[in-house]
Amino acid sequence: MDSDVSSPPLLTVSKQPSSTEMIASNLWTAPNADKLDRLIGAFLADADQRPAASIDMGGVTAFDTFGAWQLSRLAREMKAKGRELTIVGLSARYGELFSAVQQTSERFGGHQEPRFAFTGLAAIGAAVVAAWQSLLLLLNMLGAVCAAAFRAIAKPSTFRLTSTVNQLDRVAWQAIPIIILITFLIGSIIAQQGFFHFRKFGADDYVVDMVGILVLREIGVLIVAIMVAGRSGSSYTAELGSMKMREEIDALRTMGFDPVDVLILPRVIALVIGLPILTFIGAMSALYGGELVAWLYGGMSPEIFVARLKEAISLTHFKVGMIKAPFMALVIGIVACTEGLKVGGSAESLGLRTTSSVVTSIFLVIVLDGLFAVFFASIGM
Repeated sequence: MDSDVSSPPLLTVSKQPSSTEMIASNLWTAPNADKLDRLIGAFLADADQRPAASIDMGGVTAFDTFGAWQLSRLAREMKAKGRELTIVGLSARYGELFSAVQQTSERFGGHQEPRFAFTGLAAIGAAVVAAWQSLLLLLNMLGAVCAAAFRAIAKPSTFRLTSTVNQLDRVAWQAIPIIILITFLIGSIIAQQGFFHFRKFGADDYVVDMVGILVLREIGVLIVAIMVAGRSGSSYTAELGSMKMREEIDALRTMGFDPVDVLILPRVIALVIGLPILTFIGAMSALYGGELVAWLYGGMSPEIFVARLKEAISLTHFKVGMIKAPFMALVIGIVACTEGLKVGGSAESLGLRTTSSVVTSIFLVIVLDGLFAVFFASIGM
């Protein structure tokens, strides 16, 4: 098939009734790139007519990466056509090069994107797959934490109480000042905006209803959960990620300790205990902020505000907010610890996982709040 008579042909094809025999020779190197590409392309165009083919590489005197890629291309496209290709006579010194090129070619070049690919649709599909894999990891972590909790209940001496108390101090006690400040401001802003707009309709009294119900049912627990996700969730991810980078978690496993029992369970329990406490404190702070604005801005005395608040809210509103808190804490803890264990060996990976932890936690907390709102509405709470 090669017209150059001064040297052996690069590829000679002999067609048999049921198969095709090829003999390779000469230099399968980059200087012969055009000829090799042309010869193999011509053979592949005619390859559909015979079910099998073989190529004898014994006559090849030089073989570089380009030659290996062309041979890999021949094998790959024959396989894609459902035809069998047998390679014989390839020198041992070229075999390793061919294997490496073939593996790389199959990994990156084996799947050709369609010419008119729906790239946007492909990106959506990839995002769905990534989200599903992340969900599976979260469920796996939830199962591991539940199993560790059952082990601690069955054998209380293994539970790390000191670590849990230390984490509770960090998550709850040290967070009280910032929680009080933020919720106080939120309650004040809601009350101020309520008076500003409701006064146009002479409905000042209903501002108290709005502040009380919103704070106790929705805003109080949601704001506190978001604050805890940004403050404590990111801290958990950074701590576990740093331990992963320094191989301290692997060292725990080597010593026979389960990292879930030692590191994760105390943190999750501290969150589950601490978030309801912070939710209660935050709700009281927000109500006090609303009362202060009602007095100074709305001209409503504290006595009238409290009396109206007693009429507007019930114990049910308080229960709804408090019931949500432990579940939100569990979500924040599971996400933070899962992202921490996914940290690789670089500082960039630590930063990305910390960011992902906060964003994912806040997203899931808001979704969970919406699901609870639908659930409580359906049961009349």
